Amino acid sequence: MRLIDKELNVPEKILKMKNFNDAFELVKLAVNSKFNMHRAGLSLILQGLPSRIGAYHILGSNVIVVNRTILNIIQQHKSIEEYNSYLFMVLVHEYLHSFGIIDELGVRQMTYDLCCSLLGIDHPASIMAKGDPSTLFPELNLLRGERFDEHFEVIKNFDKTTQSYIQ
Repeated sequence: MRLIDKELNVPEKILKMKNFNDAFELVKLAVNSKFNMHRAGLSLILQGLPSRIGAYHILGSNVIVVNRTILNIIQQHKSIEEYNSYLFMVLVHEYLHSFGIIDELGVRQMTYDLCCSLLGIDHPASIMAKGDPSTLFPELNLLRGERFDEHFEVIKNFDKTTQSYIQ
């Protein structure tokens, strides 16, 4: 592990995340540390999505949409570390897509590499990034929703940094 990775202390920061903005600030720091990539100006939307979709980035936009139903189930049934780890992993994945990387398998591998290098191979985020969140959260296998909710929530104060759009 590189010195800068140790200084980031991502495992401790994941435990201390209090909201979506905390999570995203950590995601941006981690991605910049690992891949030297940064962009600002993204928006987060929570929406009920089909159960097979954890989140998605709208290509060419500044929007990340996360499945509210999955977040709620994990938050209700699992520890704060597991919930925050899921949120971190999903946001890393979609943040990488926001750079225009459309290769799904490539983004999955990048997410896994980042999680392993900054958190260790046995961390919940690394385990989920390697396979599927249902590995840690079997409750998700019970979801059968196949529709997109009409209602959504735009998260206020998300990505509130004022850096340039793409560096």
